[in-house]
Formats: sequence, C-alpha cells, structure tokens
Amino acid sequence: MKLTGRRTSSNVDDRRGVSGKAVGGGSLLVAAIVGVFTYLQTGSVVSGLSAGWNSYSSQPKVETGSGYTPTKEDEEKYQFAAQILAGTEDVWTEIFKNSGMTYKAPKMVVFRGSVSSACGNATSESGPFYCSGDQAVYIDLDFFDQLETNYGAKGDFAKAYVIAHEVGHHVQYLLGTLQQVSQQQSRVSQVESNKLNVRLELQADFFAGVWAHHDNAKYNSMEAGDIEEGLNAASKIGDDYLQQQAYGRTQPETFNHGTSAQRSRWLKKGFETGDPGKTAKSIFELPDAQL
Repeated sequence: MKLTGRRTSSNVDDRRGVSGKAVGGGSLLVAAIVGVFTYLQTGSVVSGLSAGWNSYSSQPKVETGSGYTPTKEDEEKYQFAAQILAGTEDVWTEIFKNSGMTYKAPKMVVFRGSVSSACGNATSESGPFYCSGDQAVYIDLDFFDQLETNYGAKGDFAKAYVIAHEVGHHVQYLLGTLQQVSQQQSRVSQVESNKLNVRLELQADFFAGVWAHHDNAKYNSMEAGDIEEGLNAASKIGDDYLQQQAYGRTQPETFNHGTSAQRSRWLKKGFETGDPGKTAKSIFELPDAQL
C-alpha cells in the first residue's frame, strides 16, 4: 500500500508499556475466539477477528508490557496501524455524512501481552478484537508477525484488513446491527447463533473491502497485488481452514466466522462495489447457501 505522507490517527491508546491483567484460558479469550456475544456484566458486545487462531492448540503465554522499549520495527508497525486507522476515519466519516449520519471514530488500543477492556481481560492470544463497551479496537501489533509466519498471510494489505475488519464491527455497532444480532442470538440455539455470527463476520469483511475501495479512490493507496494479499489473509482465517489445520477435519455446525471462500468472497465484493448500504444489508437476507 502507498501510505507515504498520510496522516496518523490521534485515536490510538498506546499501552505497550503498561501491564494488563493476565488471564487464563477463559474470560475474554474464549469470547474473542467464539465470536460476538453479550457480556452479561457490562451489557457490551465483543467480536474477535478469527474463529480461533490460537484456541485450537495453544494456551495463553502471559507477558506484561512493563519496562518495554519499542524497537524500530515496533514503531514502524505502530505508524502503519495509526495510518490505516486514520484512513478508516476519513472514509467512514464521509460515508456516514453522505447518509445523513455522524461517524464517531473508535479508539484503537495497542497493547503487548495482556490488556484490560470494558468487556473483560484478554491476552495477545485472543487475537485482535472489538469491544462495544468502550468502542475500541484492541490489537497486539505482534499479531502482524503471526499473520505472516504462522499463516502465510503476507503484505501490507493483509495487515490493513485486520484493522479494517475490526473497524467494520464498530460500524455495525454504530448502525445498531451488532446489538440487534446479539439480542437475536440470546433467543436461539447455539447452531443458529453461530449462523448469525457468520453473517456478522462476513459483513465486517465486506466493510473492510468497502473501506479499501473508498480509500483507494480517495488516496490511490492500493498497489498491484494488495487485494490478493487481503484475499489470502481472509482465506487463512476461515473456519474450515483453521479446523482442518488443527484437527484434520471440519465441523460445519460449529462455524461462526465463515468459510475461507465466504470470507474472501465478501471482502472482494466490498472492494469491488464500495457499497455500504444495499449490498451490505443483503448479507442478512440471503439464504445460507448463497452466502
């Protein structure tokens, strides 16, 4: 991506040097890998990027940020993330304005090791997540390295997609979609709840593509191969891919983020159409077989 000269967002809360409360295998870690749910103590909604990057095999390794001194590479990741967040602010502010609404940008909390949020506590192993309780995106920037080394998802746009997807959940929150679906999930079976969650995640993927479409139109930011990097990343976090890698088999009834094909398809469709309205809504209207 071409980001030279682009501004950085002021909505970044850098907690890399702050010790967060460590947690074990439960709490928000489980919530983030399962998907979207109502956090009963706060009434907040949390959503994680993947169906379980690390949940299938590993246990959390708790670290603290105390005494941490960022390296040059760390600062480059931070700069990149702050520029991408700024891009989402510019694009969604304009889209909301054109629809007669006001966009309230989310905060992005950058942490290392573990963190406390309005939705509970988490470690890096949770992966990036969005918490509606404080309207913030949480990410340990070392996740970018995991994305490349563990899953072969390389390139700037693959990293940008991670942030844009979580911002997509914030857009859902502002539109009321996140809350509506969470309420529906509380009234249906786990299998049906999973299906609703898939649609939320696919819409967040779609919104990430919508952002890329408009960011490119506004700043000419996309380079050759960028969209392919994003599609590859989306395919590597499909439920079927992750379960096959972990277990050698899949359990479709447990899918709650979408298959590799679905995630790639909706990310691409968002980029191609740039339509945050009718096409985005269709994700909740199509039969399961057409997703």
